[in-house]
Amino acid sequence: MSLSQRWRRRPPREPDLSGIAGTVRVDARTKDLTKRLKPGDIAIIDHADIDRVSAEALLACKPAAVINAALSITGRYPNMGPEILMDAAVPLLDDVGSDVMLALKDGQSARLDGDTLYVGDAVVAKGILLDRELVAAAMVEARAGLAVQLEAFAANTMEYLRRERALLFDGVGVPDITTVLEGRHALVVVRGYHYKDDLQTLRHYIREFRPILIGVDGGADALLEAGHRPHLIVGDMDSVSDATLACGAEIVVHAYRDGRAPGLERVRKLGLDPVVFPATGTSEDVAMLLADDKGASLIVAVGSHATLVEFLDKGRSGMASTFLTRLRIGGKLVDAKGVSRLYRSRISNLSLAVMLFTGLFALFVALAATPAGTALLQLVAARWDDVWSWIVGLVT
Repeated sequence: MSLSQRWRRRPPREPDLSGIAGTVRVDARTKDLTKRLKPGDIAIIDHADIDRVSAEALLACKPAAVINAALSITGRYPNMGPEILMDAAVPLLDDVGSDVMLALKDGQSARLDGDTLYVGDAVVAKGILLDRELVAAAMVEARAGLAVQLEAFAANTMEYLRRERALLFDGVGVPDITTVLEGRHALVVVRGYHYKDDLQTLRHYIREFRPILIGVDGGADALLEAGHRPHLIVGDMDSVSDATLACGAEIVVHAYRDGRAPGLERVRKLGLDPVVFPATGTSEDVAMLLADDKGASLIVAVGSHATLVEFLDKGRSGMASTFLTRLRIGGKLVDAKGVSRLYRSRISNLSLAVMLFTGLFALFVALAATPAGTALLQLVAARWDDVWSWIVGLVT
């Protein structure tokens, strides 16, 4: 029995007569929807297996409810998104069918009562209102099929290795850029797992080591929001703002192996001249391979995938390239959380000199303000004259 069939056999829930009313925002792509989703809106998505990053992006917008045309947990793997929405007490109406994407227009007012969505008095969608019990049962089944996903992940890894061995082993195809990374630290920011927290904890590290800042698509916006201007922007340019693209950073457009680069035209319309990097895999991988090939001594990853659960949570075959990229970079790559745990901000020599000068100046002012202090300063000055005369005598 499929998860959908099992959920539908569950006794119906009592409707919430008070209802949840709000403006609907409709988009099949969750990351595009979050750009215009406002607090109190009802999010209408078509997202099978909601992953953790998507759930956290939705939560950051504070929606009144989330309506999913697809199954939020298909059972392919134990995706973490629905549990995150449950923990935040955001109602999740699941598996309402793809017709809802056409039945609703962006900006309409709607009302969610129990497992039914209304526009006025008309029913536009009916699904499964998830709760912790349903999500927990679905996750148990999904974990049981994890071995199949691991096998698929291994197969995708071997396929990527076959196609991109020249790039991975010899750096063939990496374009030239003007940004100098040789011997520098590189900070690669992806708008992913806890990227805001990581950037906040790394502010002292960024101030002291001044790494080359590389924003991967929306990660460039994240850098600017945190008060840092990126040196490089890498990606297919589908989730980075025009203002960030025009901030003065060098731009590297990630293209497919067949030469197609969907983001290239957009960048050129802004009057910018980007570098094109054709490669299989994700933009995150392209940014790291570029930093490694150009001689970065250390690559710090912010918001990227670090654990096996996170690789599988994305649910994409492209994650195999991310796994192999980490093997390629090896010891150069450090997760931001590791840096924040090991790094302790140090007081620079300049700061120490300023502190010492300030202290001596304060002492001089305090001594000059009293008769005894003035006498002491005169005595010190006389001693200094004697020492200086002795030094001059030795030299002449």
